[in-house]
Amino acid sequence: MAVSGCARVFPSFECRSDPDFPGLHRPENQSSRKVRVGESRGSFAACGISSLIFRFPPNFQRQLSNKARRNCGNIGVAQVVAASWSNNPEAAGFAPAASTKSVDAAAIAPLGVATGDEEVVVVGNSCCSDNSVQVHGLNNLKTYSFLSSDASVAIHAGERLGRGIVTDAITTPVVNTSAYFFKKTSEVIDYKEKRLKSFEYGRYGNPTTEVLEEKISALEGAESTLLMASGMCASTVMLLALVPAGGHIVTTTDCYRKTRIFIETFLPKMGIKATVIDPADVEALESALDKNKVTLFFTESPTNPFLRCVDIKLVSKLCHDKGTLVCIDGTFATPFNQKALSLGADLVLHSATKYIAGHNDVLAGYISGSEELISVVRNFHHVLGGALNPNAAYLIIRGMKTLHLRVQQQNSTALRMAEILEAHPKVKRVYYPGLRSHPEHHIAKQQMTGFGGVVSFEVDGDLLGTAKFVDALKIPYIAPSFGGCESIVVQPAIMSYWDLSQSDRAKYGIVDNLVRFSFGIEDFEDLKTDILQALEII
Repeated sequence: MAVSGCARVFPSFECRSDPDFPGLHRPENQSSRKVRVGESRGSFAACGISSLIFRFPPNFQRQLSNKARRNCGNIGVAQVVAASWSNNPEAAGFAPAASTKSVDAAAIAPLGVATGDEEVVVVGNSCCSDNSVQVHGLNNLKTYSFLSSDASVAIHAGERLGRGIVTDAITTPVVNTSAYFFKKTSEVIDYKEKRLKSFEYGRYGNPTTEVLEEKISALEGAESTLLMASGMCASTVMLLALVPAGGHIVTTTDCYRKTRIFIETFLPKMGIKATVIDPADVEALESALDKNKVTLFFTESPTNPFLRCVDIKLVSKLCHDKGTLVCIDGTFATPFNQKALSLGADLVLHSATKYIAGHNDVLAGYISGSEELISVVRNFHHVLGGALNPNAAYLIIRGMKTLHLRVQQQNSTALRMAEILEAHPKVKRVYYPGLRSHPEHHIAKQQMTGFGGVVSFEVDGDLLGTAKFVDALKIPYIAPSFGGCESIVVQPAIMSYWDLSQSDRAKYGIVDNLVRFSFGIEDFEDLKTDILQALEII
């Protein structure tokens, strides 16, 4: 749609709100609200527009073209509505209004459509060369303050209160496209000069993916979220985007091995140095901050596989005093158990493959934080690629609707089993932040509402004896992941560190008898019985 210099570009049309949804804010005296046609809306008055205001009925929404369904602000509904009305406006039952006439908004609303804070469209003759229709949300509601729990936010955020895809479907549609078209060259220019919100190429964004990003942002308490093809993609792109060549980072000893490999092997090629500290060694962090110009402190909390916890509030204060950013990988915690951003971190990162998606059927990662920082990462991500497939985004949206139920069950099962394992004669040591014996239990209690579904422990056996225990288990799969509905078990010495010698594995604390057990949502008694019978094999 061609847009003149005097035209204002409004936000894209969103899924209509349900006026009967409990708690939804409604303007006072909405039924008697008056709209004066010809009043200034942005710079419309300067164009001498004589306008008529109406509301989209549901059947009109369904009849919109695919382009309009994605973004009414992009194609401009002028091609859909104004073109026919400009030829014969009386035929549609709407006569052009005088510029000074007051119109009752309720009187002109289509039959059966509630009036109030739904979207309005201004139709009329503009000063431009062609007729135009602008879409404007009276209340661009993006907050979910009336939802009292994360459970409700995970279900409804990004969807129930408005999404860029116009549909009456409960579920968010999957938009499978690699590119997006523009009707005219002027639209491309408006998009490039940021007067028009739209999409351009699949690597830069997707309507389905945007719904998921908004949902995650609401859950994390973040201004912005960026989804990527995997958790490692999110980690590496974040590091490359935020740490300059020749920079310095601080990280912790216990972490996902592939993250460590990237930090130790790839970052030095750009002159980036890393100081590695124990997760609980605050003095070592202070020393690193004093001696170096540290750009970023990056750590998991809890960590993999020993579930060590970092005092996020404390390290954030120490780092911020020195101008250092803090990024927390909260994959093992989930946003339900830990809010890294509210504790002071600048960024929170997750492998959404794990708890967030929760069904062992999709790969994804995300990073959330301020719009300023996420924009920097996003621009770099657009160059490198690693975009999330919209079908994967749909699966994660679906998975998040049961996230709170799954995490509650996994928290409960893991804590109960950790206590049983700690008391078992054939278990030498248990690593779980919910146990008093855990070195950072006091920290975990302060910053976590639940301790996660993963328990690591050492059985009383050698490499082969431990393997016999793993093989004797009947419920869990032997697989390199965690956080899904199905329980999963790994022997890290074999699954993740088999290419290293026993002595080299020991440098990272990976002993032969270490087991990492990710509890799914199976019945607790079934899991307990299975684990106890397998321990008898040792």
